[in-house]
Formats: sequence, C-alpha cells, structure tokens
Amino acid sequence: MKTQKRALVGLWLLLSSPSLGVPAFSTLGLVLRVDVFHRQLLVSCQEVPGILPAKILQVSVQNPQLLNGLRRGNLIDLTLSVSDKSAYASNIQIHEYNSAEREPANARRLRALDNALGRSGLELLRPGESVPNFALIDQNSRLVSLQQFRGKMVVVNFVYTRCALPNYCYRLSNNFGVLQKREQARLGHDLVLLTVTFDPVHDRPENLLNYAKTWNADLNNWRFLTGAEADVERVCAMFGVNAFSSEGLFVHSLHTALIDRDGKLVANLEGNQFTAQQLGDLVEASLN
Repeated sequence: MKTQKRALVGLWLLLSSPSLGVPAFSTLGLVLRVDVFHRQLLVSCQEVPGILPAKILQVSVQNPQLLNGLRRGNLIDLTLSVSDKSAYASNIQIHEYNSAEREPANARRLRALDNALGRSGLELLRPGESVPNFALIDQNSRLVSLQQFRGKMVVVNFVYTRCALPNYCYRLSNNFGVLQKREQARLGHDLVLLTVTFDPVHDRPENLLNYAKTWNADLNNWRFLTGAEADVERVCAMFGVNAFSSEGLFVHSLHTALIDRDGKLVANLEGNQFTAQQLGDLVEASLN
C-alpha cells in the first residue's frame, strides 16, 4: 500500500503542470548542452526515488542568468518542476566536488600546497584547449600516443590497480565497463577508452593486463597505459590528477576526461558523484 501511494505521488508530480504550482524537487544533473538563446539546458538527471527516473531532460529557465558560467560536463545541483511536456529549473548551482572522504580531500590539499610552492608543473588544461600529445605503453607493451586517435573521441580515466576502496578507482573502472557495453557499436570507430595508472612503478604491462581481464576489456579499444614515471606524471598533471604514496597505497584525486575528435578537451569530470549512465549520456551527446 505504501509503495502504491509513493508511486501515485511520483506520477502526480510528473503529470502536473508547473504553472499550477507543482512541488519542486532537487536532483544532481550532468550538463550535456547549454542553449543560452533559448534559455535551455540538456541535462542527464540522476534518479529521484519515487519521483523521477534517471533520464535526460530538456530544462527551461525563466532567468537566463541561471545559465551563466555553465558548460558541457558541469555537474549541477538543480531544483526542478516537471510536467508531462516540460521541465523548468528554478535554481541551478555548479556542484563543486568537495569530498569529506580522506583520500581525495588529502590529495586536493597536497595539490594546493604544490601550487603555492610553484611545484605544479604543467598548467591544468581547460575545456576547449587542445590536449598536448603524449605517448605511453599499454598492457601489451605497445606504444600508444594520443595523436593516433585523432578523428575519434577519447575518454581518459586514472586509476591504480591496487586501490582497495570501491568508491574510487573501482567505480571509475566500472564506469568504463558500463560505457564499453553501451557503446559497443561505436567503440573503435568513433570512441576509444584510455585508463592511465598513476602507479607506474608497480603497474607494469603485465599487471595492467591482469587488471583489464577483470573488466572483460576490449583491449584494442580500451587500453590500459603506463610508462616512465616522468611521462605518467606529465599526463596526470595535464588533467589535474594528484597521487601521493602513503604507507604503500596512494592518496589520490579522481578525474575522467573527454577529448573530442579534434584533440580538444570537452570536459574534465572531477570526483565520483556522477553515474555511469550520466557519463554515457555525456559521451553520446558529445559524439552526436
């Protein structure tokens, strides 16, 4: 009975018109497209149990200033009123990743210290900038360069194989596992996945090959990369990835980056608060 009541409440919220005073609800969305002229956003929204399934919504705003500073790949907190024909946002805020969890929080503090001391090396790439070419070796000891994938979208994440925390490296790798299944028809033709280790001393090709088997990876189109420490550090620095050895494990930040067919950075997602479905929606929107 309680389940039926929750379902009826959810249905009423979805079918009522915003103009009649639909109660608003909040969700976490990933921006797929910003249309300032039409005062609209295309957003991949996370599920709101009993109210809204995870789905892509075309969201309108009355106040165009709500769209200021937004771009594809932003994770946002938004307040929605949804009917059967339209969705309206009355509040939009960029969702800053300020995890209270020990590992990423410590990594961010150490990155701030490096920046203050002028030790940060390469500047962090911004969306729209060209990604410098880099070359590493994959799980089969083959040389892989970013340049060889020109004309395809490249999605890059950063992990290390010994990470024992399920919400960190495991989640990012699982996101790629889901994306590989979802985009199987386009993988290799339009899309390539690269997983870069920030532990090149331990994660040699044979270790990466074993790790890849965990995910049933298509090893021609989902490559697991390592290399000389200096080369790996350079790639990590470009995308804001910080990793510091601590008692045999790593304190590290979390990043997933999208690079377009022309080699320009589309988005650099920090953290682990977006879903695999949202990442897939962003990839498809960027490909299309």
